[in-house]
Amino acid sequence: MKNVLRRILKLIWIIPRKLSKKKDDEDDEDDHFYDAIEEPPDYNIWNPPDHSDPPPRPPLSDTDSLFEEDCSQCDPYRQSILDRIPTSAQTSPMLESPWASYMEQPRTDNYVGLMTSLVREEGHIYSLAASGDLLYTGSSSKNIRVWKHQKEFTGFKSHSGLVKAIVISGDKIFTGHQDGKIRVWRASRKEPRVHQKIGTLPDLRSVFKKSLRPKNYTAVSRNHSAIWIKHLDAISSLSLNEDRTLLYSGSWDKTMKVWRVADYKCLESISAHDDVINTVVAGAHGLVFSGSADGTLKVWQKKSHGKRTKHFFSRSLLQQEFAVTSLSVTPAGTVVYAGCSDGVVHYWEHEKLIHGGVLRGHKLAVLCLALSGNMVFSGSADRSICVWQRDECGRHWCLYVLTGHTGPVKCLAVEKEVRQEAKCGGAGGGGKACILYSGSLDKSVKIWRLCPKMSDGDNHQLPPPSPWRIDGRRRVEMQNKIPKPRVCQQKK
Repeated sequence: MKNVLRRILKLIWIIPRKLSKKKDDEDDEDDHFYDAIEEPPDYNIWNPPDHSDPPPRPPLSDTDSLFEEDCSQCDPYRQSILDRIPTSAQTSPMLESPWASYMEQPRTDNYVGLMTSLVREEGHIYSLAASGDLLYTGSSSKNIRVWKHQKEFTGFKSHSGLVKAIVISGDKIFTGHQDGKIRVWRASRKEPRVHQKIGTLPDLRSVFKKSLRPKNYTAVSRNHSAIWIKHLDAISSLSLNEDRTLLYSGSWDKTMKVWRVADYKCLESISAHDDVINTVVAGAHGLVFSGSADGTLKVWQKKSHGKRTKHFFSRSLLQQEFAVTSLSVTPAGTVVYAGCSDGVVHYWEHEKLIHGGVLRGHKLAVLCLALSGNMVFSGSADRSICVWQRDECGRHWCLYVLTGHTGPVKCLAVEKEVRQEAKCGGAGGGGKACILYSGSLDKSVKIWRLCPKMSDGDNHQLPPPSPWRIDGRRRVEMQNKIPKPRVCQQKK
């Protein structure tokens, strides 16, 4: 009898402990599962960001909590945005996508600031590309979303490798991935919402053909070799040349590869740097620029010999201890901008690419750059975007500082405003407004409307005494406070 009672007590004691331990193990497995699928933020390792914990993401139904707690006192149009959101959107999550769009259209042509904030639950935003009225976004969730008129239009999934870069050429969309491959997509002509994968760079046929000949192998380490047409690490950047016949890819494997768009053939592989390549940009006149973690910015010259295309090293524009993290070039190729991990933007100008100076507006690494006319946009790991304006003399000043992202700003894209009748009034001087898209590691995309500053009757630009800070959650109307003009002295 005692033995029976002892066994019963033992079972009462052991079974709950086993069940509890099993539940804890399941919870641990779940945690590891989410750790595995959630890609770590691609912070710049040479300039680590602020590690303070961001505020938790509120549920979609709690629209009030999407704004700061004290925003009801500082944001005059907060309630108007909420009034425009359908009741169903306030009480239930979106069925087609985990994105939520909160929109405030500009009421006047003087409007400058945030137009739309797209908040998502899936993953960090790594890449953006704008084409006409379409916006393509790539993230760590491996999804490519397509947006039209600031609303979700469609989307497609790559199934492998987070999307690090997106470029568009005609009806083809090229995406660079963490797995070292470039994928090519095309929208169906009958059904524009449907996108099909039409190619992978390099394709299996090319890989098999090259693998049969030993001369196509290159040493990548002491005991390992690989086919030269394949990237062996993540693709960090994609760029198309002027006539969009060549595609350039930069990779963490320290190489830059040249692809022919017509048949996806790899024409050349260049061991360009001593460390990972962060950015590649093709400019005018056959020039290609590459920036690396080794602190160098190199210029490559394309030369054609009959049907063959070859790239030769031309010069180094920059050699420093800080990594080159972003590049952008004007369409004419007369000005080159390079963002670095110390928060500085260098620029070179004229046909000879003489160093013109630096732009200092960030505290952490400049992760992305974009250009529109005489406006320069720089996004940083410090979570801000600086908007610069350049005059005829090559002088720059900061017009706006855009804030609102809670994570590093990883990518930018900019286009002129689509509305034909829309022009910047007031202090905008009647110029054309531009729409800026910013993607961040806070899992959101913000869309801004920005205007250049006016010039006087003699075409002398009017720099403001200090930049205007534009909060991503506030409405701003441009003021008519115009400083006195300064005479532009052209450089000799």
